[in-house]
Amino acid sequence: MSPVQQLDLFGPDDASPGPAVPPAPPERRPEAMAPIVTTCPPDLPAGARWREVRTPDQVIGFVLRRSRRKSIGLVVNDDGLQITAPGWVTLSQIDATVVEKSRWILKKLQVRQARQEQLAMADTHWQDGGTIPYLGKNIVLRLGEAPHGHRFEGRAFAPEQGDALLLPLPRQADHHRVRDSAHAWLQLQAKDWFGQRLEHFQQTSQLRARRWRLSSAATRWGSCSSDGNIMLNWRLIHFDHAIIDYVIVHEIAHLKELNHSKDFWREVERILPGFEQARNALRQHDPATLPLI
Repeated sequence: MSPVQQLDLFGPDDASPGPAVPPAPPERRPEAMAPIVTTCPPDLPAGARWREVRTPDQVIGFVLRRSRRKSIGLVVNDDGLQITAPGWVTLSQIDATVVEKSRWILKKLQVRQARQEQLAMADTHWQDGGTIPYLGKNIVLRLGEAPHGHRFEGRAFAPEQGDALLLPLPRQADHHRVRDSAHAWLQLQAKDWFGQRLEHFQQTSQLRARRWRLSSAATRWGSCSSDGNIMLNWRLIHFDHAIIDYVIVHEIAHLKELNHSKDFWREVERILPGFEQARNALRQHDPATLPLI
């Protein structure tokens, strides 16, 4: 509830009434969440069924599956809301859970819908003349000029604005093929560049991962497991060198401090002095919101 605003009823001279104070405008209620369409997928998994529940905000449809798990599980993915429930849980109990969690569900579905709209817009980039970010610069996709494989007309890991990436595809290739071809090249570049930077920082820090690999995680840029395995999101290849270095050092520091304590941040500072600017820049982005992924 918002705090009540206190208004002065009289001017400086209490004996002389001042001009009338207009009444405060009525407090605006939060705008209702726009309805989100939930439709049954064309192909349901084996043993699954489609169900709809009316909540205070709107009707929510979901795919329901039964399993041997001990509790009701809710997941929102590219196909919408998926619910897995034990066989002994009744439909009314499942419906009640959907109503109880409806605000959370709708927020997740809203993010999913925005993501799909971003991807639809991104399709316009996957064509001859489209641009994509690579190591902090926008490079141009060229089709029909490299029949024998990818060719980058620039320095591999020091691109300039407007450098061209030639893809081994005909000029009128479908945008899905263009995207997949560009992704394949970006992932190869990520594997090479991240590997070089990881080796550099392992040597300077005297810390060494057990092994590392690329990931396609939707929620994190990197991770380090308790047994010393590092994963780095290949989509970091879109960012400039400083941000990539920061994420790599962040995960290397976890080899010594598997937490985010003061000791951990001191370790990051030891390996990469002045890391804060790159960290703050990366905080403006989320893996799930990059428009070109």
